[in-house]
Amino acid sequence: MKTVILGLLMVFGITFASSAQKYGFIDSEYILNKLPEYKEAKERLDKLAERWTKEIEERYEVIKQKKENFIREEDLLPTEEKNKRKEEIETLETEAMEMQKTRFGVSGDYFQKRQELIKPIQDKVYDAMQAVASKRNYSFIFDKANQSNLVYADDKFDISDDVIKELGANSK
Repeated sequence: MKTVILGLLMVFGITFASSAQKYGFIDSEYILNKLPEYKEAKERLDKLAERWTKEIEERYEVIKQKKENFIREEDLLPTEEKNKRKEEIETLETEAMEMQKTRFGVSGDYFQKRQELIKPIQDKVYDAMQAVASKRNYSFIFDKANQSNLVYADDKFDISDDVIKELGANSK
């Protein structure tokens, strides 16, 4: 009877071990930085952001100058002119904030351009990661980049280089 129970336990143990889930992880930031098209897209995006930031800073500099001039001249101005200049400064401030929101807001130009340039590359990485995970029968793949909750992972489970190979890029 003991041998039957022991035999059944071995069969269940082997079955359980063979159906164990496999885990792996990638570093999407590492992978993306190995792709020339990502570097180009990121450069274009950075240049746009730099140009837009400069435009916004220039507007705020104009506002700052107008405020300083107003403060210096305020005592000499008639009430009507004071009100007119205050209104002008407020309008310029509103326009500058609106421009900032339009360029860098949640659904602003920067976000839209990022979606246009970067998302297709990220989708390609995701497809390659999915292909590698499927070939190797992984149940779960984690990403250790971008504020991940992955606290520790043994490098032997890192499939980032395999994903890079799947993408046809060089991991060196």
